[in-house]
Amino acid sequence: MEVRRGQKLELDRVLAGARAGMGEAVVLWGDPGIGKTALLEYAAAHATGFTVLACRGSRMESGLAFAGLHGLLWPLMDRVAALPSPQAAALRGALGFSGDVTDRFLVGAATLTLLSGLAAERPLLVTVDDAGWLDEPTAECLAFVARRVHSEPMALLLTAHGDPGAGGPWESLPALAVPPLDDVEAALLVRAAVPGVDEGTVRRTVRAAGGNPLALRELPTLVSGPGERLPIGPLLRRAFGSRIAQLPPTTRTLLLVAAAEDRGDARLVREAAAVLGATAAAWDEAVRSGLLAVPDGRVRFRAPLVGAVVYEQALFPERRAAHRALAEALRGDGDGEGLRAWHLAAAAEEADEEVAALLEGTARTDRTRGGYASAARALGRAAELSPRPEDAARRFALGARAAWECGQVRTARDLLDRAGRLVPEAAVAGDSDGLAGVIEFAHGDQERAHRLLLRDTHAVHGHARALELACLAVRAGWSADLPAQQAAALCRVAELAADTDAPEAALLPALRQWWGSGPDTGTVLAEEGVALLGAASWRLVPPAPLALAWGAERALAEAFRRKLAELRRTDASSALALTVPQTVTLDIAAGRWSEATANATEALRLAEEIGADHAISQCRNSLAWLAALRGDEQAVGEHTAATLRLSVPRGVRALTAAAHWHQGLSALLAGRPQEALDRLALLTEPGHRAAHTTFALLAAADTVEAAVHAGRPEAGEPALRALSAWAEQTGAAWARAAAHRSAALLGADRAEELFRRALDVPGAADRPLCHARTRLLYGEWLRRARRRTDARVQLAEAAETFRLLGAAPLLERALNEQELTGQQLRREAVRDDGALTAQESRVARLAAEGLTNREIAAQLLISPRTVGHHLSNVFPKLGIVSRAELGRVDFDNGMRLTGTR
Repeated sequence: MEVRRGQKLELDRVLAGARAGMGEAVVLWGDPGIGKTALLEYAAAHATGFTVLACRGSRMESGLAFAGLHGLLWPLMDRVAALPSPQAAALRGALGFSGDVTDRFLVGAATLTLLSGLAAERPLLVTVDDAGWLDEPTAECLAFVARRVHSEPMALLLTAHGDPGAGGPWESLPALAVPPLDDVEAALLVRAAVPGVDEGTVRRTVRAAGGNPLALRELPTLVSGPGERLPIGPLLRRAFGSRIAQLPPTTRTLLLVAAAEDRGDARLVREAAAVLGATAAAWDEAVRSGLLAVPDGRVRFRAPLVGAVVYEQALFPERRAAHRALAEALRGDGDGEGLRAWHLAAAAEEADEEVAALLEGTARTDRTRGGYASAARALGRAAELSPRPEDAARRFALGARAAWECGQVRTARDLLDRAGRLVPEAAVAGDSDGLAGVIEFAHGDQERAHRLLLRDTHAVHGHARALELACLAVRAGWSADLPAQQAAALCRVAELAADTDAPEAALLPALRQWWGSGPDTGTVLAEEGVALLGAASWRLVPPAPLALAWGAERALAEAFRRKLAELRRTDASSALALTVPQTVTLDIAAGRWSEATANATEALRLAEEIGADHAISQCRNSLAWLAALRGDEQAVGEHTAATLRLSVPRGVRALTAAAHWHQGLSALLAGRPQEALDRLALLTEPGHRAAHTTFALLAAADTVEAAVHAGRPEAGEPALRALSAWAEQTGAAWARAAAHRSAALLGADRAEELFRRALDVPGAADRPLCHARTRLLYGEWLRRARRRTDARVQLAEAAETFRLLGAAPLLERALNEQELTGQQLRREAVRDDGALTAQESRVARLAAEGLTNREIAAQLLISPRTVGHHLSNVFPKLGIVSRAELGRVDFDNGMRLTGTR
């Protein structure tokens, strides 16, 4: 009977999928000794025709940035030069071959490209044993790769003790539980491990071992009675501990040095153990005991648990001596300085500034290489070893900054708190660059964020950083819809900018226009203001909704286009995840819904990977807006619910207001005007969590329409007054057109004149949906006035726009109105944006721009092979047969083919 048949069949399936180009990553999890490593060995042995790469997590290397990745990719270093330049530089920096500052997502993209290229030659199997002990930057990198292997001839197998679904970097990956063996399998294993064993011992061992293969092999000679039922962990520790205790002292010393070293470096273990008196005889005895082996120059324990027992049983003075001997053996080894610092830290029993300084130096190196998680860990330990409170606080604060930069918000807050117990708040703010307010802005209450940011502008080092915090305080005031606080932050920006050559100094009038209440007199130069800000300073470029309110989306879109081109040239993935959501809002307003959907979907994935909560909510709000316009109420509900779970507790009124607007719009377009009015009214309700001036303006025309259709026109009057005042103040084309349209709905006497004015506003057609909705409402008014011929003209124009955009509920309404005029229609389905997935659309657009698969892969953080896979799906969906024909696809008008073949 074969042991682990079910798990082996599953591994066979994963390997078969990889052979067929359908890659998969699987986490094998279960208790220590349960047989996870044996299953990895099974997979490697049966990966016929595969290239096999392997690495193992190590306790001692878990604090060294990219140590695991270095071990995995070392055989492939000659291929790094062939990567796209930014990826090659990032990977060299991460692995310590250059001093380049590294973007962690770029390291993931480089690793994916490297492994994908290798897998293109022959299928690839990557095994990672003890993944729980990987350093965090390596774990993040491999998790990034694991989520993107589905179209690669690649299998990635990892082992872990706990269920990956409980959290951590492997949470989203398929998991394969490795349960205890049943009694029949267990008995077979005992008989195979101990030939000639009597059946009584077999039965007692099976009962005691609980199906654990390691215990089944080790316990037969130790289980003496039927009554002992200790948990398997203590039983195994007792078994191994008994064998270790019988060894000579020098052999135990050797085992302890090997356990403390934990990486299997035979040269290092031999040198350090020799200092402590371990001779060749000790090595021979350790190997004869079966507890230690040295295959291929690597030191390996019989099972990882053996090393753990050796280390746990040793007294602290013995462990300290082992770590100091290892540190001394590493002295002068430039590549081993970080490891040496950690060995000295493990040997420290009291504060030690020399060791603390070494760890701080290690953290600086880790940060340069993009290993922020490792840097945070090193700085935290350095702080604990610091004799002086001010040094400890500084290191805690720097560690908090590193933790923040790798998305470990809880750790960052904890380290700031520990720093705050040692020195005044101002000192913590100075050492952390005002991190408390930044964290609060991104993940907490916006009013508190504003207060902290403004406070810390007086504590941080340097005008430039103070100015950055002041600019964030302005944004926090806008997000929370607190005009007084926003004005105070603007005053602080002015104070700081006046003392420097910062671009904000020359742009103060534009800043006050955008972020204040607008100019008191004179013409509003919205487009010019945005252009100036986009060219000179990104710190206070207005968020997209504010730009929409001012009617300056074209200038902002151009500024973002330049910024995104710069970010893509450098593959700054994290910055892209924060910037793209802004462009999505502008694309929706401009009618580029396919592009907006693709970008929002991609940015959402990236934002979720870096833990950028605000960007996540912005993407979800954009997808909810699109879903409302397309008539997908279920998606509206899902996206807005997810947004509100994040935004409401944190007082981010801008995000909360947007979610309520999209819920109201969805109800309005679904024919439930009273529900829509109730939802939209919250945007102006004093004190309500959804009240927000900017979004109330953007939703004002919807509020008026909902009020009229609900039979409560008086409820729309305040929205019209606000809209008219904003139109007069700013001259924004959309506001002027929306004010005329809303006035037409509320004022029957001059309705036609007002509808015509709305359609004739210069620039109003730049927002095609709004323009088409005006035509629809005008056509409905004409039809009710029995002017059917005139109505048909407006309704037909509106219907065509709705069809091209994919606005299903509005198209249905326009077609119904056309039929009510007596027109016979041949109904065409609304264009199907779902024909291409979001990722397929992004790939197709970039390919149409002339980018190669390799260039597309670098932008989208996928492999070139995956790009090819998407294009192979795109061609038949669009009815084309070659890449050259993508240039004929009009992506923003129904994906129609233009021109001739």
